[in-house]
Amino acid sequence: MECGPILPDSLVLEIFLRLPHDAVLRAGLTCKQWLAVSRDEFLWRDLFYSYYRIPRSVPRHPSAVSWYREFKRLFDCIPCVEVQTLREHSDQVLHLAFSHRGHRFSSCSKDCTVKLWDTERQDGNISLVHSSSMRQFNWGYTQFSQFNADDSLLLVSGVYLGPHNSSSGEIAVFSLENYMLLSRVRNKPYDVFGCWLNETHLISGNLRWIGNMTSCSMLWLNKAFQDIESENINVVKRLFKIQNVNASTIRTVMVAHCSRHDNPDLLLDYEAQAQAQSQAQRQKGQQQLHQPLLFDLGTSGSEEDEEEEEVEEDEEECQRETKSRHLPTARLRNSTISPFEHVIQTRKNVAPTELEIESQVAQMMSRAHTKARDTSLIEPSDSKEGEDKTYLLFTTGSLTYSPHQIGIKQIKPDQMTTSGPVLGKERSSNESFDTLDHVIDIHGHIIGMGLSPDHRYLYVNSRAWPAGCVISDPMSPPPIAEEIDLHVIDLKSLREERRSLRAHRAFTPNDECFFIFLDVSRDFVASGAEDKHGYIWDRHYNICLARLAHDDVVNSVAFSPADQELLLSASDDSTIKVWRSPRMVRLAQSPSRPPRPRNLLSSWLSRNKNSTSANSVNGKP
Repeated sequence: MECGPILPDSLVLEIFLRLPHDAVLRAGLTCKQWLAVSRDEFLWRDLFYSYYRIPRSVPRHPSAVSWYREFKRLFDCIPCVEVQTLREHSDQVLHLAFSHRGHRFSSCSKDCTVKLWDTERQDGNISLVHSSSMRQFNWGYTQFSQFNADDSLLLVSGVYLGPHNSSSGEIAVFSLENYMLLSRVRNKPYDVFGCWLNETHLISGNLRWIGNMTSCSMLWLNKAFQDIESENINVVKRLFKIQNVNASTIRTVMVAHCSRHDNPDLLLDYEAQAQAQSQAQRQKGQQQLHQPLLFDLGTSGSEEDEEEEEVEEDEEECQRETKSRHLPTARLRNSTISPFEHVIQTRKNVAPTELEIESQVAQMMSRAHTKARDTSLIEPSDSKEGEDKTYLLFTTGSLTYSPHQIGIKQIKPDQMTTSGPVLGKERSSNESFDTLDHVIDIHGHIIGMGLSPDHRYLYVNSRAWPAGCVISDPMSPPPIAEEIDLHVIDLKSLREERRSLRAHRAFTPNDECFFIFLDVSRDFVASGAEDKHGYIWDRHYNICLARLAHDDVVNSVAFSPADQELLLSASDDSTIKVWRSPRMVRLAQSPSRPPRPRNLLSSWLSRNKNSTSANSVNGKP
């Protein structure tokens, strides 16, 4: 039978340009000509920009090999399909943390337990491995956890209920070999959370008030395993002593290792991308522009399969903490005295002139007893290549009690161990305050922070203050927006990159807003929100890709470091939801099949061998 006249490729392309992407894919199954046109790069470039509503000034991801595959990556590799709901917690789930290997994760909850989960079962489901209750140690709830670098220890941070209904913080360290409790460290205020500095040492906080509005935050290095030899060996060492003003305190500490910057997962500066791309071209000579230059998407399986289908402190000072863990008092089950009420009540009983005098005295103390800044510690533009630096990052403030600044302090190599002078020899009445190496003002209430896997970028959730607002009273911060802005800060240049990400919302007022944990994978960033959803953005294109539904506030999200197509979300609805990408769900549901040849030669040899065998059976030469 004769075929009708064939449409020119240019006309077919014009037709496809006016169709949605799914119609183009279906049309490509009609014939070989339409299949070839349906994979045209110019076609998928237009479909990509129009479907995802991305400005055409934004270049393609540097590691993408084609527009078609880039479209498919964003459409098919986002963990947005709910595959399992974990209901073992009996109260609000506050935080999730993956091990570095991705084989386990931990969860913290208002039910005062920390639970460990296994992600490597053969059936693909996640199961509970171990659960520890902290009520026997007089904890109110667990709020944060973190695995050490070799996944042998687990840091668990929680709220300790002291005498007279006071509340403070405490950090516990568990062995993941036998789940034994190795040590407990007091942590004040409890929204310092704590963090690992290295495999064997962790950082905690301590707060002491030296006035009605002035305090001193001390950050301590603690040895994780404090055995019987602790009487003769120093297991605690002070890292920094920092003066706070206007009722502010240091909170939410985390460590960034700048040695990872040398091989970034992603460069968010488009100009830097272009420069790195051209430099790689000069070095590799004949390498083509469309080939991966800096990054590897690391998709699993063959490319053919992809085409078809991450000091102890005094009890009496516990009541003098500042503003508690960003968790509003209304959300606390226990009838503890709000740590911030002390500041408010004390301030009511103090005359305005006395507060002014205190402010002046604090300034004089700062000038007289603060060490001079060492400008060689942080050099954003002229830092030496290959130099291994470790930064301590934390939230702080200078205008009001709400955290609105990010403080950066370098940790020197000699500070990374507790060995050295015994604790008593470090104390003196005239010891100086440490100055911050760098401060970044967010101009809003910070409610979350997360590092990219390469520690190059810091992602910050904040609720903005009104533009041009002036804070005259530290105890009356400006109103905050319901929209949450997700800022991106380059820790190499110490400046904010491009525009903020936005999609999620929060509704609690500025004196009650609580911490919302976010997480960053190689290509994506995710965050919880108070609007009963989690959100996922693409880091390169700055677009929101998915909303993850819960029945209440989403407090925390976590990507598997072994597979960014696996995401967890934790909510006030007492559940943990497991999300996988459509691609992974499809692969899990499809029957297994033998691997296909990876190159033309092996494919030809295989076909030739099969043909020879068939001819032998049929008696043909």
